Amino acid sequence: MPDNDRRGSGSDDQRERILSEAVKLLAEAGPSGLSTRAVAAAAGVQTPTLYRLFADKDGLLDAVASFGFESYLAEKRAFEPSEDPVEDLRRGWDVHVEFGLANPAIYMLMYGNVRPGHRPAAAAENRAILRGMLERANVQGLLRVPVEAATVAIEASTTGAVLLLLAQPEHARHAQLIRPLRDIVLDAVTEQATSRADDRSPIFDRAQSLLGIVTPADDADPVTDAGFSVFEAGLLREWLVRLAEAHRPADGSDRRSR
Repeated sequence: MPDNDRRGSGSDDQRERILSEAVKLLAEAGPSGLSTRAVAAAAGVQTPTLYRLFADKDGLLDAVASFGFESYLAEKRAFEPSEDPVEDLRRGWDVHVEFGLANPAIYMLMYGNVRPGHRPAAAAENRAILRGMLERANVQGLLRVPVEAATVAIEASTTGAVLLLLAQPEHARHAQLIRPLRDIVLDAVTEQATSRADDRSPIFDRAQSLLGIVTPADDADPVTDAGFSVFEAGLLREWLVRLAEAHRPADGSDRRSR
């Protein structure tokens, strides 16, 4: 093996050992005990080694959170979609809550250590997986709101609920306490295919779904990114809104606002 390959392998092993010790330290002492000095001592390395591998303490914390979150993400990546996207969202919610309650220190580091404008890589991947599940539901006409709005609603309610439970004494942290919130949120942003009225116009459904797809998200506009002008993008969205209004079901329901 060439010298540079051996050095690379050695750095990877050292990095993994540091992260493994940091996760143990986190479980024992909590986020407040996760100082660079304590991590270096636990891993048997010098503090400069941490800065060489992780740049700064924020980089170390992000790496620890992602390392600890890996088992959860592996389960989410391997998630086999069923024929019911809404039920998949329900299962995904439960997996998220179960992981948070089983790994409070890691979860608090990931979601309780908020830094505006910054999102750990593992949290960003988890959000992308959730958004993919919602896009699948949207394609089937099962979203009442745009994909981004549904993503924010589910992400905010799951993390907020888990953090609330983690603030309780350990014996009082029961997942069933927040299960009604799961159902309320999912019922607000989705609908079951079997529950749609027979007289709902397919044009209404498709206009609503397409509007969700072309709605700007994360400072990006999929329509202007495709080469259309801001005026043309606005006109397209206005037409979709008007088309949906023209084909609104007789009961007056509107999945974007219900």
